[in-house]
Amino acid sequence: MAFPEPKPRGPELPQKRVKTLDCGQGAVRAVRFNVDGNYCLTCGSDKTLKLWNPLRGTLLRTYSGHGYEVLDAAGSFDNSSLCSGGGDKAVVLWDVASGQVVRKFRGHAGKVNTVQFNEEATVILSGSIDSSIRCWDCRSRRPEPVQTLDEARDGISSVKVSDHEVLAGSVDGRVRRYDLRLGQLFSDYVGSPITCTCFSRDGQCTLVSSLDSTLRLLDKDTGELLGEYTGHKNQEYKLDCCLSERDTHVVSGSEDGKVYFWDLVEGALTLALPVGPGVVQSLAFHPTEPCLLTATGGSVQCWREEAYEADGGTG
Repeated sequence: MAFPEPKPRGPELPQKRVKTLDCGQGAVRAVRFNVDGNYCLTCGSDKTLKLWNPLRGTLLRTYSGHGYEVLDAAGSFDNSSLCSGGGDKAVVLWDVASGQVVRKFRGHAGKVNTVQFNEEATVILSGSIDSSIRCWDCRSRRPEPVQTLDEARDGISSVKVSDHEVLAGSVDGRVRRYDLRLGQLFSDYVGSPITCTCFSRDGQCTLVSSLDSTLRLLDKDTGELLGEYTGHKNQEYKLDCCLSERDTHVVSGSEDGKVYFWDLVEGALTLALPVGPGVVQSLAFHPTEPCLLTATGGSVQCWREEAYEADGGTG
């Protein structure tokens, strides 16, 4: 007689704080994991970008070169380059190892809210309050963008990139998906100003957060509304949303100092995690493990599942 297979373990939510990074760079505007989740970037209101090992709590390098606060950053697939954008309207390409500015791209008419590399890290895409997305060639000496996407009617709050598409959220209440293979633009109207968009990890869905304190899960191809998630507060700030490492939970920051986790399929609120007294402005979920970074005020908190045992004690 065959014994039944053991049930696969349910997803574990990162709800145990294992480290706090006092970033020392004013307000932390964004926190981002690198491609493999071993390092993270913090964007400061003091014009700096910092690279950390978040589980150890060690600062590895500080990148200085922006003229105003840094609002977003991303790492390349091979960890050799960083890109960042900020209040100085500039998009900066950095060499990770030396800490030097490789290129500074200017052309946006307003602050740059969001930056992403394409998969090969040959192009940086930047979204600005000026309503445009600009594509900058990292290898060229040309000062102008190789392409500008200017369909939005208001500021761009969020840009994400897959191997063949660009997903953009705008304050005009629309999510736009540019399919580069088909050369087509797909647009879904949400109605409320969009603060963050992202692809599900399986590439089938898009998650959209907006200033009506609602997250929506859309079918990427049809635009069909698959789920709505409420309970958090998001009415005035640009907050991050994301999916857990196995697409089981929807996660959002909130203006009430908590991070909210919902069951993706059921739509039910699973956990409201108290982080601090202020707005939880930025989030980053580890690509493969139940590990979450949160940014509130001038610090970043690193959260793991309850069973996690850190080497060498916790912070």
